[in-house]
Amino acid sequence: MLPPIVQSIVVLGGGSAGFMAALTLKRRLPHLAVTVLRSPEIGIIGVGEGTTAVFPRHFFDYLKLKPKQFYAEAQPTWKLGIKFLWGTRDHFHYTFASEHRAKLPHLPRNNGFYCDDETICTGEVSALMEQGRVFGRGPGGQPHLHPHHAYHIENHRLVGWLENVSRSLGVNVRDVTVRAEAGAGGVAALIAEDGERFTANLFVDASGFRSELLGRTLDEPFISYEDALFCDRAVIGGWTRTTEPILPYTVAETMDAGWCWQIEHEHWLNRGYVYSSAFISDEAALAEFLRKNPRVSNEPRVVRFRSGRRGRNWIGNVVGVGNSVGFVEPLEATALQIISIEATTLADSLAECACVPTPTLLEVYNRWNTQAWDDIRDFLAVHYKFNDRLDTPFWRACRADTQLHGAQFIVDYYRENGPGILSGQLLHQSNSFGIDGYLALLLGQRVPCDRPFTPSTEERKIWHRHSAKWLADANGALDVKQCLDAIRRSNMKWD
Repeated sequence: MLPPIVQSIVVLGGGSAGFMAALTLKRRLPHLAVTVLRSPEIGIIGVGEGTTAVFPRHFFDYLKLKPKQFYAEAQPTWKLGIKFLWGTRDHFHYTFASEHRAKLPHLPRNNGFYCDDETICTGEVSALMEQGRVFGRGPGGQPHLHPHHAYHIENHRLVGWLENVSRSLGVNVRDVTVRAEAGAGGVAALIAEDGERFTANLFVDASGFRSELLGRTLDEPFISYEDALFCDRAVIGGWTRTTEPILPYTVAETMDAGWCWQIEHEHWLNRGYVYSSAFISDEAALAEFLRKNPRVSNEPRVVRFRSGRRGRNWIGNVVGVGNSVGFVEPLEATALQIISIEATTLADSLAECACVPTPTLLEVYNRWNTQAWDDIRDFLAVHYKFNDRLDTPFWRACRADTQLHGAQFIVDYYRENGPGILSGQLLHQSNSFGIDGYLALLLGQRVPCDRPFTPSTEERKIWHRHSAKWLADANGALDVKQCLDAIRRSNMKWD
């Protein structure tokens, strides 16, 4: 007997996860009846949001949405990557371009082998970051929007845009508080306080940390990542921008018992200290945060979290997205990245099975998406394992005790073979960071290789000549403020 056909979907949660899932399903499968239930009891972290390059690919390539409305309503700034104040270098750049595996025409090996202590940039995008610029000048002075970018977005603007797009596609949105009624196939209905029953063939749990359906109703086990990721709290604050330039990247800065982010919005700078309560108290973390960020103007708040994931994403007629499934570090870039992956694979799975999901399809979906969560854990573990910028109890513990899990073989391969092109074969297809992301971290943190490569004098000259040209070209590019002014002019061409 075949499972019932999915004709109606109810999404529990009206934050970024809920609306991203709803609009993805409705755009991909417009015949489905999709309803979002938004409850005031389901909180939203609401920090400034960073994204990865998965975000624009999801909305503008996969869903074919028009960027003009996004820029008008979400009002993002651009993010080319992350500037790390990390390890023994003064800083290094992680970009959304594959710069380390790229190969210059007059050099025998790919760029990663030439990243010596003098290297500031490894390609055009890291050069833009180094110079504080974001896009080159196109025709008429308009920015040339290269594909190696993502965004910084204020949460309320992002959710507002997502809701407007969802409604325009025919998604029904209700403001209501509900409780779940369990049934034989997972959830029988969501029941409002006035007794109204919301039924569907498929329920999407986008209830955030509450995990109302996957966790509370179905009691799906939680798998902790605490042996790889020690941090469990964040203190969040920020200040109004005055004369500071709008930087085209997120900053990740090493702190005594964790690290601090800085996310760049047009009128606001968002700052947050991610830390481990086993190594520092809330009071001491707040004091360090304010001491190093004296311009914080709002009342900082502490967010508690646990890193890990549920055993399965999809059980019966319930599928989770975002924080209801798992959580890793309170930077929303990874969260929005995995929501995009989960929403895409859900929509594709339903399309593949003609909306009749079978047990084997659920098994494949769960394998793919749990692997995506574990990939993020493994990638983040590399950040902690090799950061030797500070000699504090927290960082000594990270270097000694962080378990690399699936990243261990990647690190072993790198140590034995260096930053070669073939290392790209080591990753699962679901991995969104790519081997270039690993190479940026391993080279940026000066993780040694067993057989170090020594370029010839001529090769060094060629490499540094290209680096100098990248920096010079970037110096003539547009900064974020100039690009914002350009896209707001009526003659900006989007298509």
